[in-house]
Amino acid sequence: MELWPCLAAALLLLLLLVQLSRAAEFYAKVALYCALCFTVSAVASLVCLLRHGGRTVENMSIIGWFVRSFKYFYGLRFEVRDPRRLQEARPCVIVSNHQSILDMMGLMEVLPERCVQIAKRELLFLGPVGLIMYLGGVFFINRQRSSTAMTVMADLGERMVRENMGSHASCFAKWGFLGGEAAWPFWGGLGVRSVQALLSLQLKVWIYPEGTRNDNGDLLPFKKGAFYLAVQAQVPIVPVVYSSFSSFYNTKKKFFTSGTVTVQVLEAIPTSGLTAADVPALVDTCHRAMRTTFLHISKTPQENGATAGSGVQPAQ
Repeated sequence: MELWPCLAAALLLLLLLVQLSRAAEFYAKVALYCALCFTVSAVASLVCLLRHGGRTVENMSIIGWFVRSFKYFYGLRFEVRDPRRLQEARPCVIVSNHQSILDMMGLMEVLPERCVQIAKRELLFLGPVGLIMYLGGVFFINRQRSSTAMTVMADLGERMVRENMGSHASCFAKWGFLGGEAAWPFWGGLGVRSVQALLSLQLKVWIYPEGTRNDNGDLLPFKKGAFYLAVQAQVPIVPVVYSSFSSFYNTKKKFFTSGTVTVQVLEAIPTSGLTAADVPALVDTCHRAMRTTFLHISKTPQENGATAGSGVQPAQ
């Protein structure tokens, strides 16, 4: 019984620190966010197993229902513009900017049905978080080993489609895609069966082309993998741009308040008729469109002092 007074005193001290220190409030909110992620992941994993029995992209609807409740704890609001562009019943590659651990909330606000994601392999080992991502159909890549990334992307098609080329074989032959599993690069290579999965199952793939989180007030150069995938599959690219979080969340200044995130879904960029030679120009076009939109919808000036007209090398 003597433990309760100590716990009460510790709680009062914590509340006092939160009131007096912006940094303490920041760390308390981040800790709460992590606790929510782990707790909700454990509960959602159980629900997914009971509902669907295992790993399937259909579990994302359950995960999204849980994650969308997070915003109410933090007073966050998402203003989504032109969401219908994501809901069209067609396979596509979706690319978006990647800012912080809070991106998961923004992702679930607009995630369309039957959309798989690509994530770094390290996330698989985060206990219940890794489990719920696995159950949701997320595909994990080892960014340090391009050969492993190539194998995983090939398995994306093999696991979802247990058959060889179907009615789309003539289309692949036309563009020279039947020359082998590693004929085209995707972080080292992409299997033809992955393309078949996209076309035959009407799947969408969500990728962060910057490759890592970035909160410097601008977009990092894009890696080309997502664009090779879109061109190989001859499916459109749909850019999604989130406004800067820096007006309410800043890891350097240690503040985390309520705020509004603008989410702009841009018009699809067609890839029909494009080949590998067109990928650099495609990357540049997409990067410029997303960067212009990002600077327009973000509420705070860039911290790195760059301007919208400054030159940026968008491709890596």
